[in-house]
Amino acid sequence: MTAFSRPSSKPPQSTLIGLSLPEASAESLEYSQQLSDLVQQEMAKAGGWLSFSDFMHMALYTPELGYYSGGLTKFGSDENGGGDFVTAPQISPLFAQSLAQQVGQVLSSVSRDASVLELGAGTGKLAADLLLALDELNQLPNQYCILEVSVHLRQVQRDTLQERLPQALFGKVTWLDGLPNDFVGMILGNEVLDAIPVHLLVKKEGGLYERGVAFDDGFQWQDKVLKSVDLADGLDVDQLPNDYLTEVCPAANGLIQSLGAALKTGAVLMIDYGFAANEYYHSQRNEGTLMCHYQHYAHSDPLVYIGLQDVTAHVNFSAIAQAGLDGGLDFYGYCSQAQFLLNCGLLNFLAKESPDDIARYTPIAAGVQKLLSPSEMGDLFKVISFTKDLNDDLALLGFVEGDKSHTL
Repeated sequence: MTAFSRPSSKPPQSTLIGLSLPEASAESLEYSQQLSDLVQQEMAKAGGWLSFSDFMHMALYTPELGYYSGGLTKFGSDENGGGDFVTAPQISPLFAQSLAQQVGQVLSSVSRDASVLELGAGTGKLAADLLLALDELNQLPNQYCILEVSVHLRQVQRDTLQERLPQALFGKVTWLDGLPNDFVGMILGNEVLDAIPVHLLVKKEGGLYERGVAFDDGFQWQDKVLKSVDLADGLDVDQLPNDYLTEVCPAANGLIQSLGAALKTGAVLMIDYGFAANEYYHSQRNEGTLMCHYQHYAHSDPLVYIGLQDVTAHVNFSAIAQAGLDGGLDFYGYCSQAQFLLNCGLLNFLAKESPDDIARYTPIAAGVQKLLSPSEMGDLFKVISFTKDLNDDLALLGFVEGDKSHTL
């Protein structure tokens, strides 16, 4: 696929949707060019080749220029509401109300000093909605901690929470620079794992190669013989056909293990899109799962519009489950997002809305449809949970029916 090192006024073609991507503004293109120059400098220092993990990390997290670290609008309220994509908290407030049932159950079962830790809090909308819902349940956490690497998003979150919360609830929110020690309560991550940089591996007739990025009048793919055999740990290479591209994400596994070290008592709940290993590495998924989002267009070329588009990969939940066990956590459950939300009472919250108020009810019902439908977020998004030193008799609400742990 064609890649460009210097963004032009003519948008690149999406190789997936067959349509031109929307044109970026001159200001955005200038930011993209600055980031492109930095990537080329790092590439030169590394001998002319960067692993895709390093490239993705720079594209997303370079201070002030990366996609998540810069000041671009990333989240939209709907498909025409700006940004590049929507997340469940933007789709419906009923998402947080349902999630609050699970969070409140864990908090009340641990101790009066239990807190919530949210990883990568986006706009802060989920935090605001959760705190309001937990307040109604009389199950407020001691603190609501947010671990956010983006200085820009921290300010967005602060503005959102100050605007939406009464002072007493806003006073419970604190931002952390790193994982705490001996944390007690619930650790949450909604669409966090998919944004962690991945390595690309290619199975060829001659063995395994790592696909990285080089520069020759533009960013281009370049494969090298795999040197770090640890990257292939857990990958059944013999079962993969030749010319098979896939991702591995040791950083995501490392994060889960770190959560195991940070958590003293409570639960970890991660929500994201992905598959169990047998589906993740299906023979027909031979082009991997990389996906980019730019102004609500989904496509598969991460080498264009660098810093201006989101770059993600689906989650291998089998690897995440193993990482939790390796990190000292107790694996608890795994199910679809639809099943989790139904278990937590989503339809009960919808039933409280009057269908007679068409102007209010219609968008709420449409949001619920997106959260639950197999063709939308219902099946592709999964929920995985771990616990540590919780009461063995505690049955987490979100997994009382439809658990799919056996598929991992």
